[in-house]
Amino acid sequence: MTARAADRARYDRATAHLDAPVAIVDLDAFDANADDLVRRSAGKPIRVASKSVRCRALLERVLARDGFAGIMSFTLDESLWLARSGFEDVLLAYPSADRAGFAELTADPKLAAAVTVMVDDPAQLQLIDDARDGGREEVRVCLELDTALKLLGGRIRIGARRSPLHSPAQVADLARSVARRPGFRLVGIMAYEGHVAGVGDALAGRPVRSRAIRLMQSAARRELAARRAEVVRAVRAVAPDLEFVNGGGTGSVQHTAAEDAVTEIAAGSGLYLPRLFDNYTSFSGRPAALFAQPVVRRPGVGVVTVLGGGYPASGAAGPDRLPVPYLPEGLAYDPQEGPGEVQTPLLGAPADDLLLGDKVWFRHAKAGEMCERFDTLQLIEGDRVTATVPTYRGEGRTFL
Repeated sequence: MTARAADRARYDRATAHLDAPVAIVDLDAFDANADDLVRRSAGKPIRVASKSVRCRALLERVLARDGFAGIMSFTLDESLWLARSGFEDVLLAYPSADRAGFAELTADPKLAAAVTVMVDDPAQLQLIDDARDGGREEVRVCLELDTALKLLGGRIRIGARRSPLHSPAQVADLARSVARRPGFRLVGIMAYEGHVAGVGDALAGRPVRSRAIRLMQSAARRELAARRAEVVRAVRAVAPDLEFVNGGGTGSVQHTAAEDAVTEIAAGSGLYLPRLFDNYTSFSGRPAALFAQPVVRRPGVGVVTVLGGGYPASGAAGPDRLPVPYLPEGLAYDPQEGPGEVQTPLLGAPADDLLLGDKVWFRHAKAGEMCERFDTLQLIEGDRVTATVPTYRGEGRTFL
C-alpha cells in the first residue's frame, strides 16, 4: 500500500460516521509542516498568515508552538475580531478603507495596542484621522515595501503590484510623514516577495521554464536583500525604535531568514500545504487540509460523478487554480466539464471501484480559501476525528 493509499484508508475510517461534503485537517501533517517551517526559519519567529488558516482553533494551536509569534491578518474587521478574541499581536497585511473599523480601533486602548495597520501612502493616514470620530488612541503603523524585481530601467517588472514604495528614499519619506503626524507610531516594515515565496520552481514536465524561474528568483533574492537592508537603515534613522521587519512567505522562509535586516518571517500556506506548494525544490511538506465529496452517480465504465467540488482559487484563471482529485489516486476531471458547481464527473480506472456514497478526497489549490466553503473542520489524529472546530465561516465571519 502506498503512503497516499494509507492516508486514504485513515481518512475514510476517521470520517466513516460523517457524510460528505466534509473538510479535514490531518494534525500529524499540520504539526510536521509547522516543525519544518520553524527549522527553515533558523531561529527567527514566524508570524502566521491568518488568511491561509481561517480557523481560530488552528491559529491558537500553531501559536502555542515554539517558533511562532503573532498573526498577519487580511482585513481590519478580522484584525479587530482577533484582538477582541485575545490575540495580542495582529499585523494587518493590507491597507484598509474601513472607516468604522478605524473609529473602533482608535477608541479602544486594547485594540490599538494589539493591532498594527499597513500604510504605503500619506493619504491612508489622512483617511484614518478622518475616521477617528473622537478616538484618541495612538495607531501602530507598518510600512510596506514593494519587492518587485525591475529590469531594463523598469520596463520589465516581476512581482505583485502592491506598494508604490520601491526605493529606500520613498520608504524613508513616508516614515518621516508618520513620525511628524500626531496619533501615529511607526513600528514595522513589511515586504512580501511573492514572486519568490509564492511561485514554484520545479514545474512538472517543464524543465526549461523551471530553470528560468530559478534564475529569476536567485536574481530577485539578491536584489531585494540589498535593497531591503538599505530601506531598514534609512527607516531606522527616522524611527530608531522600529520593532520588526517582516518578510518572506512559505516558499522563501530559509532565504528570507538569512537576511540580517529581517527580524521575523511570514508564513501560513505551508501549514496546510495546498497543491500550489507542491512544485518547490527548496522544501517539501505533507498535505494537511483536504475536503471530500461523495460519489452520487456512476454514469459508465471508468466514470463517477461526485457532488459539487467547483471551488476555484483566487488569482489568474487557469488549471492550476482548480482543486485536484487526490484520493484515490488516478482520477482526473473530464476536460469538457471540469469541476462543477453541483456535480463533477471524474474519469479513471479507480472510478470502477467506487460505490455510491464513497468519498473522493481533493486538495484545494490555495490554503485558507477551502475554509470559505465549509463551516467546520474535522481534526484527525491517526485514524480518528479528535475534534470538530469552526472555520471563520462557521463562526459567521466572512471578511472578504
